[in-house]
Amino acid sequence: MRPVLLSCAAVLLLAGCSGSSRPSVPTIQPARTFALSGFTPTRVAHTGATRISFTVRQPSGPPLTSYRRGAGPHTGIHLIIVRRDLSVIIHRHPPIGPNGHIVQRVDFASPGPYHVLVDVYPAVKGAPRNFQLHAELRVAGAYHPKPLPAFSSVDTVDGYRIALRVPKRIHPIDPVTLTATIKNPSGKLVIFHPWYGALAHAIFFRARTLDYFHTHVCGPNTPGCTSIFGGAKVVGRPAGPGKLNVGVLLPVAGTWRLFLQFQDRGRILTAPFTLTVR
Repeated sequence: MRPVLLSCAAVLLLAGCSGSSRPSVPTIQPARTFALSGFTPTRVAHTGATRISFTVRQPSGPPLTSYRRGAGPHTGIHLIIVRRDLSVIIHRHPPIGPNGHIVQRVDFASPGPYHVLVDVYPAVKGAPRNFQLHAELRVAGAYHPKPLPAFSSVDTVDGYRIALRVPKRIHPIDPVTLTATIKNPSGKLVIFHPWYGALAHAIFFRARTLDYFHTHVCGPNTPGCTSIFGGAKVVGRPAGPGKLNVGVLLPVAGTWRLFLQFQDRGRILTAPFTLTVR
């Protein structure tokens, strides 16, 4: 009996001694993380304008109210919404209320499922420099997904001509530079002006999986355009009137959709391109 009693005493220290053949094990709760709270709406009744609202909840429970500020694009919140087929993108930097509540008006031009990405730049001790949170919503109506077009080196958007020079091969975690030359409808090279803290934004989503990469082109008064991944880094810089050197560091192979965005004379232009990473 002595070995049996000692065995039972040992079990008692860990999980109690009972007649069950499986000792009870305490439930370990998952670690608390930052999360979207109160995201609405998840269903939009029709195309057109709607108001999206949410807060970012801290791991400790209260809403996040302290965000990075200052010059450059790496501040506040980037709200990026793409249709599942990557035919539509919406990019906003919404205002943040004193209680951490975010409300942003957006316009949905077409029905279908949309992926919502919230890129957060907190100013909280111990928090990461930035992180992404996700949600899904659907705009009512018939959804007809569009196949991604093959790569074309030239795109025309509202009369603007965007020519993109791309290396012959792009590899994962391999820093490369894309060069964009942009002319306005009159044929003149565009003079870039800051928008959301950068002269240009290059937003990438991978087809089907919707993996995400976001980089910027900055001028002398818009700092913070270095992207770092896996020890490699790239920097986006202007290369004169109408020319942008876009630093790219895509994490995995696949087909990616690039949305190149810039501002001219108060208008925001978005030029989409399809890239292959091998």
